[in-house]
Amino acid sequence: MDDGDEVRLADTLDLDLERCVRLLTGADTWHTVAEPAVGLRRMTFSDGPAGVRGPGWDEGSTAALLPSASALGALWDEDRVYGLGALLGEEARRKGVHVLLAPTLNLHRSPVAGRHFECCAEDPLLAGRTGAALIRGIQSRGVAATAKHYVANDSETERLTLDARLDERVLRELYLAPFEAAVRAGVWLVMSAYNKVNGTTMSESPLLAEPLKGEWGFDGVVVSDWGAGRSTVASAAAAQDLLMPGPDGPWGKALVEAVERGQVPAGAVRDKVRRLLRLAARVGALDGARAGAAGGEWAVCGDSGVHAESAVGDAPAVHGGRAESAAAGRPEAPAHRSAVAAAAAADVAACPTARAPGEPPAQPPPPVPASPRAAPPVPVASRAVPAVPASLRAAPAVPVAPSPAIPAVPAGPGVSAMGADGPAGGVLRADREGVVRRLLRDAAAASFVLLENRGALPLDPAVLTSLAVIGVHADEPRVQGGGSSEVFPHAVVTPLAGLRAALPAGVRVAYEPGPPPEGAGGPAPLGARYARDPETGAPGVRLRVLDAAGAVLHSAHQRSGRVLEPELPPGARTVELAAVLHPDATGEWTLGLGGFGALSLAVADAPLLNGEFPPGTDDPAVVHVRPPQHTARVHLTAGRPVRVLARRELAPGTGRATVLTAAPPLPDPVEALAAAVAAARTADAAVVVVGTTEGAESEGYDRRSLRLPSPQDELVREVVRANPRTVVVVNAGAPVELPWRGASGAVLLTWFPGQEAGGALADVLLGRTEPGGRLPTTWPAALADAPVRTTRPTRGVLPYEEGLHVGHRAWLREGSAPAYWFGHGLGYTTWEYEHLGPPQSTSEGYEFPVVLRNTGARRGREVVQLHLSRPDSAVERPVRWLAGWASVETGPGERVTACVRVCGRALRHWSAESRAWVREPGRFTVLAGRSAGDLPLRAALEV
Repeated sequence: MDDGDEVRLADTLDLDLERCVRLLTGADTWHTVAEPAVGLRRMTFSDGPAGVRGPGWDEGSTAALLPSASALGALWDEDRVYGLGALLGEEARRKGVHVLLAPTLNLHRSPVAGRHFECCAEDPLLAGRTGAALIRGIQSRGVAATAKHYVANDSETERLTLDARLDERVLRELYLAPFEAAVRAGVWLVMSAYNKVNGTTMSESPLLAEPLKGEWGFDGVVVSDWGAGRSTVASAAAAQDLLMPGPDGPWGKALVEAVERGQVPAGAVRDKVRRLLRLAARVGALDGARAGAAGGEWAVCGDSGVHAESAVGDAPAVHGGRAESAAAGRPEAPAHRSAVAAAAAADVAACPTARAPGEPPAQPPPPVPASPRAAPPVPVASRAVPAVPASLRAAPAVPVAPSPAIPAVPAGPGVSAMGADGPAGGVLRADREGVVRRLLRDAAAASFVLLENRGALPLDPAVLTSLAVIGVHADEPRVQGGGSSEVFPHAVVTPLAGLRAALPAGVRVAYEPGPPPEGAGGPAPLGARYARDPETGAPGVRLRVLDAAGAVLHSAHQRSGRVLEPELPPGARTVELAAVLHPDATGEWTLGLGGFGALSLAVADAPLLNGEFPPGTDDPAVVHVRPPQHTARVHLTAGRPVRVLARRELAPGTGRATVLTAAPPLPDPVEALAAAVAAARTADAAVVVVGTTEGAESEGYDRRSLRLPSPQDELVREVVRANPRTVVVVNAGAPVELPWRGASGAVLLTWFPGQEAGGALADVLLGRTEPGGRLPTTWPAALADAPVRTTRPTRGVLPYEEGLHVGHRAWLREGSAPAYWFGHGLGYTTWEYEHLGPPQSTSEGYEFPVVLRNTGARRGREVVQLHLSRPDSAVERPVRWLAGWASVETGPGERVTACVRVCGRALRHWSAESRAWVREPGRFTVLAGRSAGDLPLRAALEV
C-alpha cells in the first residue's frame, strides 16, 4: 500500500465520529487503539534514544545500549549515525515496536540542563544533521522515528509548565531548525512538548500547524509527550493528532461532544485519523485497503461525503516528496507561504543531509555493518546521507514482529549479564551479537574526545609493565543517563575489564577505587551481588503483590530491587519486595526504599522505615522512573544473612515504582585515597576514571553545579602528583569542571559510552584506534564563566534573553575563551591547514575546498569545520556561526582536500517582517579550521 492508497482509504471508510475519536487516544501506556473494521492493528511505542527498551520496564527485556546522544553529536559523522539508527530500527523490530521515541532534537542551551546527555549539540546545524541521519537509519527498517520535544524544551526545572519566551527569529534559526531538518529527512512522528512557548502549551500551539504541517509539509503524526495533552477543544482544534497515554484523557467523549457542538471542526478529526492510518501503513500495522463500493464514497468520521477543510487549512499533504492536495478544490496557498516554501526548497537542495521536494530518494547503506569503517576512506568528504527509500515510507512487506528468545550474552569478568528476554524478544540473535557489539564499540571509540594530551597517549602495551586503574567509575561506569531513556543493557563491559582483557598477560593491572564520590543518588538497587530470593534462593529478590487482606495476587522473581512497573491484578493494594541479604563486610549498611505513599522497610523483622511519603511533584520521570529514596542505616555482620522486607501501599497519584536498595559500609576516605596514590606511584602509568553519579544528569531536574562529585578532584590531583603519566578519563554526558586539566598527562572524555564502554576505552588508550570525537558543545572552565546559566523560571517564565547567542556564539559575543571550544578534539596525529580555495557555486549550493596535510607519524582523521561571519551586517548576527563540515582521513605526510558543502540556509536569516528567509547581499567571511576557536584559513564570499 502506498501513501496515496492509504489516504483514499481514510476517505472511503464508514467510521462514525465516536470510533474515529477513539483512535486518537492511546489504548494504554504504550499502545494505540486497534480498529479491526479498517484493518488497523495496535501500534507499540517505546522510549529511546539510547536503546529500545520496549513497552514497559522489564529488566528481563534487555536491549543494545548505544552511546548517549551527546556522544552521537561528537561523532560529526552522519554515515556512522545512520548505521546506529539502523541498529535501533532492527532492535525495535526484534521487540515488536512500531514507534521509537527518538531522537531528542532540543539544544544544549545551557551546560546545567539535566537532559543535556540526551540531546546532540548546542548548534542547530549539527543537531539537525545528526538527528536527520538517525531518523533515516531508524526508518530504513520500517520503524517510525519521533522528533522530540517540539519545541524549546531545553531544560528540566518546571519542565511540565514553564513558559519559554523567545522571539520568532530565534525560534526559526535555532530551536525549530533541527525539527525542520527532521521533517526534510522524512520523519514520521513529532512529539509536542510539555512546556509552553510564548504563553501557549505546545499541545495547543499554533506552531504545530505553522510551520510544521503547513510550510514544512509534515505529513506524519503529532503525538503528545506522555500526559502533555491537557485540554479538549484547544488541543483538538490545533494540529495535535494523538494523545498518549490512554485510555483516559481530555479527548474521548468530550471531543465527540465538542465536534457535535461545532467547537472543533470535523475536518480536524478526519485529518488526525488520516495521519494515524498513514503512520500505520508505514510501520506495517494497517492491513490491505478495504475500499468502499465502486462508484461512491462512504462517510468518514461523521462526514456526509463533503470534504471539509483540515485543521491545517491550506497545508499540502506531502507524499513521497511530492506536494499534493489532500482534498479536491483546496484553495491555493497564500503567496507568502509559497515564497517561504520555495526558498526552503532551495535551501534544502544545498544541504547534503536533506531531500528536496521531488528529489528521488537514494538507496540506504546495507544492513547494519560489522564496522562502519569497512569501506576505504575517501579524501573528499561530506557525502550525502541516503534518504529513506519509497518502499520503506509505506507499509513494510513483513509486519513488525518479535524475534524468538535468544540466550543472553554470557557473563565474564567485568561483564555484568543482564538476563535474557522472554517472548517479547530476546537479546540479539547469536549470529548478530558480535556484529552489533563491534558496531557499538567502534561508535563509542569514535565519539571519545581527546581534550588534552602531553605525550601520555597512546599507551604502548609492548613496553608497559604495570598500569594502575583508579576510581569507582572504572569498575562501575555510568553508561547511560537517567530517566525515561534508560534501558536494561544486554551486558556492560567496564573500563577495568576492557583494559584487563586488552593488555598482554605480562602487564600487571592494579585496581584501587579510591574514595567513593559523594551525592551518588542513594544506594544501588539490591541485586545479585548481595541478595537471594527467599523462596527459590536464586540471585535477586522476590516480588509479591497483595490485596487488602494480605492475600497474594501475584508473585515473581526479580533480578534486582528496581521494580518500576509491577503487574497489578485487580484488587492490588500492596507491592512487596523481599530478599535475603548476604553482607560481605561488617559495619553500617545503608538500606533504602524508593517510592511514594505509605512505605515500610524492615531488616530481620526490625523496622527501619515506616511512614507516609507523598509525592512532591507530578513529573512522570520522578514518579514512575526515579522516585526518591528514603534511607536508614543498620549494623550487619559479614557472613550473617538477614531477611529484608519492603512494602509500599498503592494509592492514586503515587505511581507503582518500588525500588529496594542497599550499600555496604563506606571505606575510610583517607585510607582509600592513600591506596590509590600508592598504586599510581608504583605503576608505569595510571588511568583515573572519574565522572558524574546517579544523583546528577537525569531527566526531571537540572544541575546546580558543574563540579565533579567530591572528592574526585582531590583524587585526580593526588594521583597526577604521584605519577605525571596519568590519563584522566571523564565519564560524563555533559560539561563538568576540570580544574586539574593543565597538569594531567592526558584528558579523555568518554561521555556515557553505552554497553561496550570498556572495550572502546582500551582500543583508544592502547592506540588501536584514534579518539575520533569533536565537542558538540562548548566546555566552560567553570560554571561562573558560562554565558547561559539560567534554566530556572521566574514565576513560571523562562526568557531566552541570549537570543541567537547560544554556545560558542555566546562566548564569541562576550569575547572570552572557554576551557574547550565547540568542535575541539585532538587525535593521535597533527594537521596543518594550508589553503582555503575559492567557492564553487553549483546546483547544490556552495562547495569550499580546504587543503590540509597530515604532519604526524600515523594515519588519522580530521573534521574540517567551516564558519561564516558578517561583521558589517545590517541585522543582528552571531560573531560567526557553523556553516558546514567534512571529515577526511589520510596517512602521515599526505595532503588531502576536504570539500565542505554549505547549505543555502546558512547565508539567510529569518525576517519576521517578511515572514521569510532573507539573504542579505554583500560579502560574507568564510573561516575554516578545526574548532570554533581555531580557524586559521579565511576567504570571502560575495552573495
